[in-house]
Amino acid sequence: MAEKKKVIKGIYNWTFLAIVIVAIILINIISSFVYQRYDMTEDQRYSLADGTMTYLENTEHFKSRLNLKIYLEGNLPAEINHFRNAVEDKLQEFKQYAGNKIEYQFINPNVGTEQEQQDLFQTIFSDGKGILPMDLVYMKDGSQSQMMVWPGAIIEYGGSTVQSVQLLPGSKSGRPYQLDNMTDIIQNSINNLEYMLISALRRATQESKPRIAFLHGHGELKWPQTQRVRALISPYFNIADVTIADSVHALDNIDGLIIAQPRTRFSDKDLFLIDQFLMRGGRLMCFMDKLRIDVDTLEQTGQTHTTRYSDLRLDDMLFDYGLKIHDNYVMDARCLPKQVPLAKQAMIPWFFNVMATPTSHPISRNVEPVKLEYTSEIQFVGQDPNIALTPILTSSTNAAVTGLAPMVSLALPLNYGKNPELVPNPDSETNKKCLAGLAEGMFKSHFRNRINDEYAKNPATKTLEASSKEGKVLLIGNGRFIANQYDSMPNKLGTAYQYRPKQLNDLQFSQEMINMNIPHFFGNQDFFQNLTDYMMGDNSVLDIRSRQIDIHQIDSEEIKSNASFYKILNIGLPIGMILLFAFVLNIIRKRKYSK
Repeated sequence: MAEKKKVIKGIYNWTFLAIVIVAIILINIISSFVYQRYDMTEDQRYSLADGTMTYLENTEHFKSRLNLKIYLEGNLPAEINHFRNAVEDKLQEFKQYAGNKIEYQFINPNVGTEQEQQDLFQTIFSDGKGILPMDLVYMKDGSQSQMMVWPGAIIEYGGSTVQSVQLLPGSKSGRPYQLDNMTDIIQNSINNLEYMLISALRRATQESKPRIAFLHGHGELKWPQTQRVRALISPYFNIADVTIADSVHALDNIDGLIIAQPRTRFSDKDLFLIDQFLMRGGRLMCFMDKLRIDVDTLEQTGQTHTTRYSDLRLDDMLFDYGLKIHDNYVMDARCLPKQVPLAKQAMIPWFFNVMATPTSHPISRNVEPVKLEYTSEIQFVGQDPNIALTPILTSSTNAAVTGLAPMVSLALPLNYGKNPELVPNPDSETNKKCLAGLAEGMFKSHFRNRINDEYAKNPATKTLEASSKEGKVLLIGNGRFIANQYDSMPNKLGTAYQYRPKQLNDLQFSQEMINMNIPHFFGNQDFFQNLTDYMMGDNSVLDIRSRQIDIHQIDSEEIKSNASFYKILNIGLPIGMILLFAFVLNIIRKRKYSK
């Protein structure tokens, strides 16, 4: 009988073991085909943004298969290999939604003969238009080693190479990267990986681009002054320049219209065509100055009067859409400093150089503060239920407005002391001033009750008294915030000039603050990209750029004071648990077999 029980127990044990082994094998087989991960982080940093998932699931974006060739393979340092694995993880997530529309392969560029490698390097580099190499210096086996990696991908679509994407920065000539100093660079690149990849896929698969035009003819910013922002959005939009002149069809093929710092009066015809453009569902982006200030006079004399621009009339039309711009300046304690030569206080807080505060709207959410110099207040007017009015940028709570067309003086900050309070209750939310406002919905025409017979009886105008499609209007009380400084050079023949933006990106940095050694970074560039994406209706990358990933700093004081405790906790606790488990198991065995 005992022998029979022993046989049955043996069969049971072996059967159980076999089931466990088969289950493990099946789990591994299934997991090789099914990719699943769970993001337990508070800020969901390892999850795809909603816009990314929506974009990847839409098969209309992928008329044929995309193939990515990533040149990060081979014997890589641990830090670079960690980045390589992060790229693969992200692409595996992409495939969960796009399926076989996206394929990828990791390639080791350092295999083959020397000539084959050089040919591949030339193809990847593509005369500086492709992937830029990264020279790395690191310690290995006690000696310094150097290697070159190609941290990027080539995207093939429709059977040809259409796009390259740089995943890590390339090295400048003769200046290799020290691997020990690349921790922050690699971490930032991992955080931005989703944006870099999805932006490249958008550019590669985009068959038709919406058309955005810069309006001219009213003293607006010139082409050289907008070169930088044009370069930012040109991969996703067709950029044009338009002057209405006498053409009633000037805006017919335009999807978005930018009016940047107009200075002269708009005619009835100009306003009518812009109004009808909006009624057809157009996107109108207006960056306006209501006041003119002579900065040179201010610097030389310490004060200057401001004057109103001549009656532009554009602001009257925007009023009908729910947006009003005031003839004043916003002063904000959250501002940039200003150097004042030959004064007792060489640097003053310049309340007129406002660091605008982002709101929770997707255009500005989590964007760095936007620099707005000499900006006016925006107010929402009207209560049309068909129009949604939303603030996009505001001042801080410690902000006030000037009177109409004020005199500006460098002595103004000296009246407020070291801790300026521009309003009686500087912490109250009611003190915030709107600096950028958005109106979206179904609008009524500015000309609905006063259409001139010239337009009403002209069949070519096809007059609309109300919106036929939803439109959007964005108004910012600052005309120059997208302008870049530029250099001009005569061409070889001396018959014309060539223009290029200055090397310093003035959408992100200030030369004056660099000269003062003040760390800073402006969000103007990201803000402009976000607003064009939102206004044109493409939100596939908007929520990626506006995502907040919190990098929590290690409390160095806590580590110093409790270092011994944490060492014991991390080393002693696991060992103690193993010993406790062994002790309990030993007691159980003794009790079981002593019977």
